[in-house]
Amino acid sequence: MKIKNFLSILAMLMMVLLTSCNNNQESYSSPTASATTPESLVTAALTTKSTGDLSLKNANLLKGVDLGVAGDFVILSKTGITDVYKSAVVGDIGTSPITGAAILLECSEVTGAIYTVDAAGPLPCSITAPSRLTTAVGDMQTAYTDAAGRSNPDYLNLGAGDIGGKTLTPGLYKWTSALNIPTDITISGSPTDIFIFQIAGTLKMSSAARITLAGGVQAKNIFWVVSDAVTLGTTSHFEGNILGMTGINMQTAATINGRMLAQTAVTLQMNSVTRPQ
Repeated sequence: MKIKNFLSILAMLMMVLLTSCNNNQESYSSPTASATTPESLVTAALTTKSTGDLSLKNANLLKGVDLGVAGDFVILSKTGITDVYKSAVVGDIGTSPITGAAILLECSEVTGAIYTVDAAGPLPCSITAPSRLTTAVGDMQTAYTDAAGRSNPDYLNLGAGDIGGKTLTPGLYKWTSALNIPTDITISGSPTDIFIFQIAGTLKMSSAARITLAGGVQAKNIFWVVSDAVTLGTTSHFEGNILGMTGINMQTAATINGRMLAQTAVTLQMNSVTRPQ
């Protein structure tokens, strides 16, 4: 009987020992798994949050483009301003170094001053101011170089060069070729947000397409930096400052709330052009 009791007790002790070992193994492995997974998730979450905050921070730190004296003009060109009567231009215009005879707008079409490098400009309203124009054109070129040279874009080749129907938020955008706006787009942000659009090719806006500003965005804070020709289609509406390396062409009845600063010519055809407030 004593031997039988002893064997029973021994069996119970063995069971307790085995159970304890299993529990130890489980308690050893479980914390490892539970610690690894949450830690990985937290690390990933922090990385994502940091990247997001950095992008937002970059957008908030994006500085506008200093236009200098060129900012006093609604149209400024180096080789002339052609016109199909009757356009309506609100703001000062000027050309340099070409003669004032290359401004084909009439005085009645401009609510503002017409600056020329000589006395050949539209009479009787043109003002001869070669020094002011030289400064303005120099500032225009400096502004183009600054804007075109901004690096680390927030958006690269958005829409593969077709942004019809899109809503654009603050930041630096870059396209390495042409940009087309075939249908309406919206530019959305706050009154202090900056938008810089770098375009390595042409900029074409289709007829009747419109840019709409939302959230208080101001046209004066939008900069389109274009290395090739700009064409705004018939009855289209555009917003922002255009810094063009070559020509800016407005087709019949197109309108713009912004500036056209061209390093060649500006072409008007019964257009409405308004300098942003």
